[in-house]
Order: sequence, then C-alpha cells, then structure tokens
Amino acid sequence: VQLVEFGGGLAQAGDSMTLSCVAFGGTFSNLALAWFRQAPGKEREFVANVRQSLHTDYAESVKGRFTISRDNTKNTIYLNMGSLKQEDTAEYYCAASSRFFLRIGRESEYGYWGQGTQVTVSS
Repeated sequence: VQLVEFGGGLAQAGDSMTLSCVAFGGTFSNLALAWFRQAPGKEREFVANVRQSLHTDYAESVKGRFTISRDNTKNTIYLNMGSLKQEDTAEYYCAASSRFFLRIGRESEYGYWGQGTQVTVSS
C-alpha cells in the first residue's frame, strides 16, 4: 500500500484547512487509517483515526476542531482541520493498518505511511 498526502501549506490561526491522502494498492475498505503529526523538536503524535467500521477516535488536542473521514469509493481519507492554532503546526502523516483491532494512537500498529505534508499556522 502506498499513501500519498495532498493539501497542507500556510494558514492563519482560526483558519480551516483540509488534508487528503490517497491509497494505492491493497483493499482500501479493509484498512484502518489515521493521521499523525510531528512538530519540530517533538515526537510524532496521534491525531485521529477512522477504522474499517467508520468508527473514529481523536486526540484530545484536536477533538471538536478536526474531523477525519474516508471515502472508500475514492481510496481517500480526509482530515478537515478547523479553528487552527499555532500549535497545530507540524508535518502531517497519513498511516494505514490492515489490523481490525487497534490500540488508539499506537504508531507501531500502522505498517504503511505517507511521505508527510507540512502545515504551518501563523498567528
């Protein structure tokens, strides 16, 4: 499975932005999908996931502001980011797992990763 992210760029605090990630190869509907992010000087952290069942989980820091979704007809996942804050500045990565039972936010359970896309939020 190859993952390619789109979107990202510069935004101002309070703006909205949408990231997308297209999967090539594999059976998309059988994949659990997630977004992680890594800010400069920090470890990569979980943002959100959407499971095969369409169940979603979010990090507390983005709950109520970000929405993850998937379109199985387009092999694509989305991350709609609202009310952006400076602390949302990071490289954003999409990830995929063939597991049906995942522990929330565990990087090690995702075997496929995109190359990342930068999101920079200014004040």
